[in-house]
This record gives sequence, C-alpha cells and structure tokens, in this order.
Amino acid sequence: MATVGTPTLDQLRVFLAVVEAGSFAGAARRLHRATSVVSYTIANLETQLGLVLFDRHGTRKPQLTDAGRMVLAEARAILNGVDNLRARSRSILEGLEAELHVVIDVMLPEERLVDALTSFSERFPTVLLHLYVETLGAVTKLVLDRVATIGVTGPLEAMDGLERVRVGQVPMIPVAAPGHPLTEASADRPGAGRDHVQLVLTDRSELTRGREFAVMSSRTWRLGDLGAKHMLLKAGIGWGNMPEPMIRDDLAQGRLVRLEMPDTIAADYVMDVVYRTDTPPGPAGAWLVERFRAQAAADWPVGADPTR
Repeated sequence: MATVGTPTLDQLRVFLAVVEAGSFAGAARRLHRATSVVSYTIANLETQLGLVLFDRHGTRKPQLTDAGRMVLAEARAILNGVDNLRARSRSILEGLEAELHVVIDVMLPEERLVDALTSFSERFPTVLLHLYVETLGAVTKLVLDRVATIGVTGPLEAMDGLERVRVGQVPMIPVAAPGHPLTEASADRPGAGRDHVQLVLTDRSELTRGREFAVMSSRTWRLGDLGAKHMLLKAGIGWGNMPEPMIRDDLAQGRLVRLEMPDTIAADYVMDVVYRTDTPPGPAGAWLVERFRAQAAADWPVGADPTR
C-alpha cells in the first residue's frame, strides 16, 4: 500500500497561488519567491501525496489534472479553516465573544430581525451566532436558564437579576377572514367577540401562568405557534389579535379584515432586550443590543438605516 505523507500549509498555499496565478512564475511574483522555489515546493507536494497535480506537457501553462482538481478543493477548505481559526483566535484575544446565543420573540417584525442578523454577520464574521425563536415568557426563561445571553422579549414584569432595555413596540390588532360573522357589521356590538372562537398564542413557559393577554372569549383555541394562528385566521377559523407588520399584506389584499370592536382597546406589544446582570453581553452582544435599540429610535421599519 502506498504511503501518503502530510503536506504543509506552506505547500498548500503555494499550490493555491499557482492555480490562481495560472503559472509558476506568476505565483512566484505573488509570493515574492524565486520561480525555482515554487517549482520545488510543488514537486515536494506531489511527492508527499503521491499524485501528479499539474500536467506540464504540451501547454505553456500548467493545467490541473483530475487529481489536482480534487486536491484544490481540499486545499481551499483547509486553508479557509486555518484562516477562520486565526481570525476567531485574534477576536478572542481582543475580548470579542467566540459565540453568542440569542432568543427572539416571534412578534419581532421580520424586517427588524433580518436587519439585525445580516448587519451582525457583516460586523462580526468570526462570532458564531445561535438563534432561538420563542414567545412571551419562554424568551425570558432561556435567558434566566443561561441558554441564551440576550433575549428580545414581550411584556413581562420586572425580575431580579435581569437588565431590560426598551426596543420599541409592535401594534396588535384584532382580525378575522372575510365572511367571518364579526366582519359583517361595520362596528360590532360590545362583547360580540365572546360569542366566537378566539385564537390565542400560548406561552410554553411557566412565567406567565395565570395571566391572560387580550383574551375576551371563553371559547379559545390555544396555539403555541404564531404561524399556525396566522394560517387558521386566513382560513376563517376564529378571530384573534395579530402583529400589524405580519398581516399588513393580508389586510391590503383582503385576505384578512380588521375588526372594529368597541370593547377592545388597541394595544402595543412592548418589547425589551433582556440579559442577566451577572453575565452581561460582550462587545458583539452589546452591539446587537444597540442595533435593536437604534431600530426602535428610528421608528423602524421606515426604509432608513436605523444606525443613522
């Protein structure tokens, strides 16, 4: 059985330089080395692997062989991994978190979440971001249990050991599908909502046990998923309160109708960033908290960069 040696990182970098430059001489200029040194390095790499990586005959420029193309893919993966390792190590030495666990309330508008995540990835490419999506008390529970460092949560009472930063609010409005009995009158009589099934988003945690949020009907369907609630509302099964950004297109296209209910007071779903006071976020986490706060300060989404 043939013995395969272990190529060095330098050999792989020289190999990649030859491929990208298209010639040994071009690689030599790029690496500030003599062409003979580049040629010798590639020859040693081929000996180590027991493979011919370049076809040097019948052409002015070295052409990758089938084996060379295979090695090229692996070499790029190895060198990218080493570069990422060095970048992450440098970030840790500078005090940047290696990873960040964040839990988001499902009510946070899509535009705000996408903006925060894409901006974070561009600003901190070496920080590994872990994302969870929950609702109500389940968000805070993950922070309390140290599963997540930062949470964007809805309205909950203040708790010892948690810092809170207000990051805006989301308008909640009652809606139903066209044809639902509550949509037939221009203004429903007080208490009409109690006669029909109300779809209610329920909390998976124990933090809101015994508390009700805008529940009017004694006939409730308790759902743990906002997407399922949205689907059932559009299907004409019950009525319920929904975050306005999520159903804006449905209202415009007539798939849902805003209900005029005199006994229902329009309310905002207040949102805060929470984190434990004994484990505050590091530089990357603090930047993300400020991004959410800046979005709210700019009345996001309004089509403008929230950091300006």
